[in-house]
Amino acid sequence: MRKYLKFILLFLFAVFLFWFFGRGLDWQLVRQSLAKANATYVTAAVLIICLGYLLRAIRWQVLLAPITRSSLKELFATTTVGFAAIFLIGRAGEIVRPMWLPMRDKRVRPSSALVTLGLERMFDLAALVCFFAVNLIWFKPPAGREVEFEFVEVVGVALLVGVALAFVALVVYHRISGRVNHFFARLTDRKWMPVRLRKIFLSILDKLAGALSILTNWKQLFLVSFWTLMLWLAISIPTWLVMLAFDLPVTFSDSLFVMGFATVSSIVPTPGGAAGAFHAGTGASLLFLKNDIPREDVAAFAIALHLVYFAPAIVFGLYYFLHGDISIERFRSLLSSEHAVDEIESESPNGESVSESKV
Repeated sequence: MRKYLKFILLFLFAVFLFWFFGRGLDWQLVRQSLAKANATYVTAAVLIICLGYLLRAIRWQVLLAPITRSSLKELFATTTVGFAAIFLIGRAGEIVRPMWLPMRDKRVRPSSALVTLGLERMFDLAALVCFFAVNLIWFKPPAGREVEFEFVEVVGVALLVGVALAFVALVVYHRISGRVNHFFARLTDRKWMPVRLRKIFLSILDKLAGALSILTNWKQLFLVSFWTLMLWLAISIPTWLVMLAFDLPVTFSDSLFVMGFATVSSIVPTPGGAAGAFHAGTGASLLFLKNDIPREDVAAFAIALHLVYFAPAIVFGLYYFLHGDISIERFRSLLSSEHAVDEIESESPNGESVSESKV
């Protein structure tokens, strides 16, 4: 009941955000603007986004390499199914990817998938911050927006420093992970500590230590960084192409600025791939740059960009779901945090619990 209530509240929040985004718009003009969009640019954007999902799968394979071998085909299928789930139910769908992959590729354990997805998010955040912060070096603020832009610059630099410190902390942890993990194994070896929670915690620490070896392996670090760069180019270029499709008076630098706000707004945990929040954030960032663009054109652009970002995942995700051997009931169980706990708790490299094998 609590899960359903949470979903309903998030859905209502999304409705409110979409109302906020669309208030005062002439939707007939919005439809006309969508109809006039250049189909060639939009098609090219969709194809590049499809390539982006493949790039995510390749990078995920590199991240898993220090822990286990994996199938690129299953990684691609899992990536698209996961993003389709995010679109349908919101950020709660994140749990689908680390739970789905082990059922498709038995070599990958749930905690391994979970840890590497955490690293994936770290590299994504680092890339997004770098794109955004570096772009600010030559970015020219709109006339009359100089004061607001100074605040944006401060936030960009602060995020860049924060990401750098986070990676330093991960490198330090990797170097002393044996001692740290042993310390926590002893610390949590108490009667009052729930056994299930202890097993999960130690399993994740163990897999994290293995996955972080990628930060000290220059070849693997280069590969992850390279594929991350390619991935975010495969997101930024479609953003620019959709802008061109609506004949907006913007530059590629402007598209990077808008992409940053669009990506951050997509984190809002509402159904429909952050519907409402995505549109409001994207539209606001575009109006910040060009406040003379008709609001109906801005709305049409935000709607089209949202579909370009998520529609390919829905198509691929439904295909792999329908052609897989996982029932709807099994898929629903993947969205349960209790099920995720059971999956991680049950895994052990040698047939014994993680806590027993490590202590």
